[in-house]
Amino acid sequence: MKNCKKIVIVGGVAGGASAAARARRLSEEAEIILVERGEHISFANCGLPYHIGSVIRERDRLLIQTPESLKRRFGIEVRIRTEALRIDRARRELVLKDLVTGVEKAESYEALILSPGAAPVRPPVPGLDNPRVLTLRNMADMDAIIRVLETDKPDHAVVMGGGYIGLEMAEALRERKLAVALVEMTGQVMGPVDPEMAVPLHQELIRNGVDLRLNSTVSAIRPADRGLDVELTPGAAIRTGLVIVATGVKPDVALARAAGLEIGPSGGIVVDDRMRTSDPAIFAVGDAVEVTDFVGGFKTLIPLAGPANRQGRIAADAIFGRDSVYRKTQGTAICKVFGLAIGMTGLSEKMLKKTGRAHEKIYIHAANHAGYYPNGVSISLKLLFEPANGNILGAQAVGADGVDKRIDVIAMALRGGLTVRDLADAELAYAPPYGSAKDPVNIAGFVASNVLRGDMRLCHSGDLLAPKPDQAILDVRTPGECKAGTIPGSVNIPVDQLRERLAELPRDKELLVYCQVGLRGYLACRILVQRGFRCRNLTGGYKTFQMATASANPTNKGGGR
Repeated sequence: MKNCKKIVIVGGVAGGASAAARARRLSEEAEIILVERGEHISFANCGLPYHIGSVIRERDRLLIQTPESLKRRFGIEVRIRTEALRIDRARRELVLKDLVTGVEKAESYEALILSPGAAPVRPPVPGLDNPRVLTLRNMADMDAIIRVLETDKPDHAVVMGGGYIGLEMAEALRERKLAVALVEMTGQVMGPVDPEMAVPLHQELIRNGVDLRLNSTVSAIRPADRGLDVELTPGAAIRTGLVIVATGVKPDVALARAAGLEIGPSGGIVVDDRMRTSDPAIFAVGDAVEVTDFVGGFKTLIPLAGPANRQGRIAADAIFGRDSVYRKTQGTAICKVFGLAIGMTGLSEKMLKKTGRAHEKIYIHAANHAGYYPNGVSISLKLLFEPANGNILGAQAVGADGVDKRIDVIAMALRGGLTVRDLADAELAYAPPYGSAKDPVNIAGFVASNVLRGDMRLCHSGDLLAPKPDQAILDVRTPGECKAGTIPGSVNIPVDQLRERLAELPRDKELLVYCQVGLRGYLACRILVQRGFRCRNLTGGYKTFQMATASANPTNKGGGR
């Protein structure tokens, strides 16, 4: 298709708009038509909650390109409020309907790019069609939410779902001074991360006044005096003025399916590494396509803006004969939850277990910058790797500052095929306001490398909850730390007294050692192992133990209404 003369693109935003702009840069001769069902063809959909919360005050700042700007700069014909009804693959025609006039028209193409995105999942809940029950996918949805907030002036809202949109909307509504109940059907928010890493998010939500309802679902929504009654399972009810449905998204594949294009088992459009569908003249990009997981190699859905932009560019390259391929998806992402950020890349422990992949994990809790520089905060970082060779499998981090930097570094290491040993060797920018001479990334590499070398044997929280008969638990923190909380059955000997008190320890048992975050436990194990004891260190220490036990027993701590 090097000399493609006509490209039609269905859908704008990240994938479609990127494909259109890239196609024009590659060819001044090609006719390029972009059709969009809505009013806006390129907007910052990730910014919608922040305009609702008045963080982004000017609505127009969300508009990246307009039909006029695309025409003026790129010579692209844009048809908004135009719906693609069906594809005639044999004739290479797309039937379009002008949603303003109702007129239908067949448009020919040499290459067709589908970028329909994903549609909000609407669970089968009675009352979901109430006008005060809204979703957030585009600018029109955002405007509808703001209209309800400003016209009806509700003082309470229910958010269904604790994923990206649910969390961001909970924060946005609290910014507007509404009382908010967040209802999540599982035992944690932010489903892509492991349960213990979500515990700080639960605490942050509650600290900011969110009524967090875990292990709950909305069973019905009924009209009530000046609002709605939201019924929950198990039995509870909330009186509210607005419901936001944020229970996930699903690929919008109706057009592709009707055209007979191959749909994968995950529900997305099947594409090759050049974004070509089962029809060589049709390409697909963005949230509607099935991708290959970079670490696991399996097919999956990962609806993120960054991959969608790259896919749009690659589809345009393929149309004009460029040797450009899409190199799978890592799932690198980050989300702001009030004063915290949660970031991730690669596979979670949940997914590694589900796919049967051998793995080891370590936790660290390190400062975002030098400890002697003011206003330092802790970053909790979980690193997953292969126990045989140290290959990085994934990472998650949560903290008030510096999470993005650490996850981005590990994401690039993962993309480059580096190991945990390479993280230990990474030379990263350092000055007291920005980091430490031993960055948290380095520290994670040190700890994991110690495990690979056999310098430290690990234990995990579950081991200390149910120690074996030939194991004993040793707490090497100070007595003052122990008073604030300890693991049942522990013997306390501070690490600085350990050498003098070895006679108090049983030599016929393996010692499960812990401190607050893992460092003193490691030092204690080095002392003990060299004196003939068997020893394991609790990775991440008592802080991780608290996160793990809290995630195993999630509670709803918000008040009812």
